[in-house]
Amino acid sequence: MILINVILAASLNVTVGCLGQITLGHAGFMSIGAYTAALLTKSGFLSGYPGYIVALIVGGLVAGAIGFIIGIPALRLTGDYLAIITLAFGEIIRVLIEYFKFTGGAQGLTGIPRVNNFTLIYFITIFSVIFMYAIMTSRHGRAILAIREDEIASGASGINTTYYKTFAFVLSAIFAGIAGGIYAHNLGILGAKQFDYNYSINILVMVVLGGMGSFTGSILSAIVLTILPEVLRSFAEYRMIVYPLILIIMMLFRPKGLLGREEFQISKVISYFTKKRGETNGK
Repeated sequence: MILINVILAASLNVTVGCLGQITLGHAGFMSIGAYTAALLTKSGFLSGYPGYIVALIVGGLVAGAIGFIIGIPALRLTGDYLAIITLAFGEIIRVLIEYFKFTGGAQGLTGIPRVNNFTLIYFITIFSVIFMYAIMTSRHGRAILAIREDEIASGASGINTTYYKTFAFVLSAIFAGIAGGIYAHNLGILGAKQFDYNYSINILVMVVLGGMGSFTGSILSAIVLTILPEVLRSFAEYRMIVYPLILIIMMLFRPKGLLGREEFQISKVISYFTKKRGETNGK
């Protein structure tokens, strides 16, 4: 689950952190990718590791296509309105999954071929994060960041704001779909309730806690928030108190998240301790 949440947090960071638009339908895109990939492999149409990879890609593309259809009208809105629209979208997808028989209905989808090859999933995760980071540091990424800072000024300077906002939204949806495909084949069973709005909020918390706009912050936060509930499992009666308390303390002392908008660089850490050591020796 750690690697899955890393992809989800990094992909949501594209829209929330880099584009500056709050969306609450990430679990909906994840479910689209999960069910698409699962149905392809369960039917026997795709098999083996090559089939698994193709299923993930197709699941991501289907999620991206739905993201494109939803994004064009939804991204005309901002702030709370966009959050409400995307939240409604996620809930509609969940209801539709329970309605149709080919998705398993309320009983869920079973018999999905399980793939628990950690090395393969690890490299898929690394590729996904590097790809998204590369996009955000490219010309497209700079345009998206400019829109985050001032959409009106960006439009006045010649940036096609509609195109770049939709591009970021679709990119985020594609990798949410890929994460969903990995999730489906990791568990071997799917149910609509696994993708409710609480999951979307959990992913959003990872992005906010790590620092909106920071990929390394989102990754670090995803790792910590995935492990933390397991660490607190032995304190079951206090877990639901300790967990939010940690988040509140974090937001009080680091309101911009663990890393803010900065990326973690080992050179900065070495430079920091070298400087401290030099100051100590100077004294």
